[in-house]
Amino acid sequence: MYDAVIIGGGHNGLVCAAYLAMAGLKVIVLERRGIVGGAAVTEEFHPGFRNSTASYTVSLLNPKVIRDLALAQHGLRIVERRIANFLPLDDGRYLKVGGGRTKDEVAKFSARDAGRLDDYAARLQAVADVLRATALETPPNIIEGHPLAAIGELVKTGQLANRLRHLGLDLQRELLDLFTNSAGDYLDHWFESAPIKAAYGFDGVVGNYASPYTPGSAYVLLHHCFGEVNGKKGVWGHAIGGMGAITQAMAKSAAAAGAEIRVAAAVREVIVEKGRAAGVVTEAGEAIRARAVISNLNPKLLYGRLIDPAALPALFVERITKWRCGSGTFRMNVALSELPDFICLPGRDLAEHHTAGIIIAPSLAYMEQAYFDARMFGWSRQPIVELVISSTLDGSLAPKGRHVASLFCQHVAPQLPDGSSWDEHREAVADLMIETVDRYAPNFKRSVLGRQIFSPLDLERTFGLVGGDIFHGALDLGQMFSARPILGHADYRGPLPGLYMCGSGTHPGGGVTGLPGHNAAREILRDLRRR
Repeated sequence: MYDAVIIGGGHNGLVCAAYLAMAGLKVIVLERRGIVGGAAVTEEFHPGFRNSTASYTVSLLNPKVIRDLALAQHGLRIVERRIANFLPLDDGRYLKVGGGRTKDEVAKFSARDAGRLDDYAARLQAVADVLRATALETPPNIIEGHPLAAIGELVKTGQLANRLRHLGLDLQRELLDLFTNSAGDYLDHWFESAPIKAAYGFDGVVGNYASPYTPGSAYVLLHHCFGEVNGKKGVWGHAIGGMGAITQAMAKSAAAAGAEIRVAAAVREVIVEKGRAAGVVTEAGEAIRARAVISNLNPKLLYGRLIDPAALPALFVERITKWRCGSGTFRMNVALSELPDFICLPGRDLAEHHTAGIIIAPSLAYMEQAYFDARMFGWSRQPIVELVISSTLDGSLAPKGRHVASLFCQHVAPQLPDGSSWDEHREAVADLMIETVDRYAPNFKRSVLGRQIFSPLDLERTFGLVGGDIFHGALDLGQMFSARPILGHADYRGPLPGLYMCGSGTHPGGGVTGLPGHNAAREILRDLRRR
């Protein structure tokens, strides 16, 4: 008999396991794949070439989680990009962002925009700082029929209101804009030149199957501002050894605290007895009983596949079937014989722009058209591509003189509009993604030695990302904070006693943060100690 069984060994499941084990609980983690880490893993995809297979860059991993789990002592090392982003443009110019260069670079396009950068960054960070603290807390939860518990939730609401009050009226208005406006409208208010709006607007469409002018997309932009690397806010970095180095360090931390971790151990169903979650049954038929059953899966997978709907409240089942997934992501890893030689900034020798997130999307209008194309045809005819060449910061990933790159591509339809399967189109769309980069760096296509492709369907089959959704559910007002994953269950507790959720489908959402696992562990410990 275990105190806790965790379904899914992704990063949040490992974080939750580590905290529970450190508190003295007997914990077991069951992972379907042959490697822990979920979408944050490092694997060989071409002989001699390794890369972060799905998730590919570091910024959102919370410093408290890094400290509490002693991830550095378990081998984690994160290095910073030399600059944050590089945008090659159609007219032969380019924009560099970060590394102390942004203001001078933006001034090439607009002196007015360069003068507004500091105020933009200060206001965004002031709002992000408030939400960073909120991300470490359990949201106020709607409770019926429990007067004392309801008082506790009112206290939480009051604490949040007090924190927002300290922002002042002007920044409260900014917060409202970020939660309700589109990324495009928000950026159009601040800036006039297309390149800087594209650089910042990219964060509004990452993992978000929407136009940059879709209301609410400004929050997705803000969500990507929460991060920091090595104590520096807003910086992007790379884990030496790839993203798998993060989850391997988490697994070592959990195991050192006493957690048991099994791979190739898929769960077939959750055991429900007398209206309570009492354990799980694996695909091999083994029953594992526990006082707490904790799911690190997308809510659609947990409630749609592992629990008999008859065991759940009918209204809950009806509501959870409406959980919106599908982030329009097409993911590739490529082995390269040489670095890309950009028309706008020639050279195949390693330079700072090769270490950046290289964004192929010169304007918000380009991004909007990409979304319209995907809705109409299934994928954008001129797609949005971010190219990250991780071997420029970590030589261990590729043979000497060679490189590995991640292509993170938006927008593709999670389900194709003509009803066909992604299996029929994945190779053609992969060709298009490579040709898109090749337009800006004409040696790119011929430098590709091998490639690994993940369509939205592949991401779902391999990593459990329903519809390719990297966030386990859309980040919009109807699926955030106290409504994530559903109003009344924002406190990481499922609709059955003994059932909990610790994945990205809970507050504060997706990205490799560790926060859902951190927050869920706190609530689980509270319940088990109370019992």
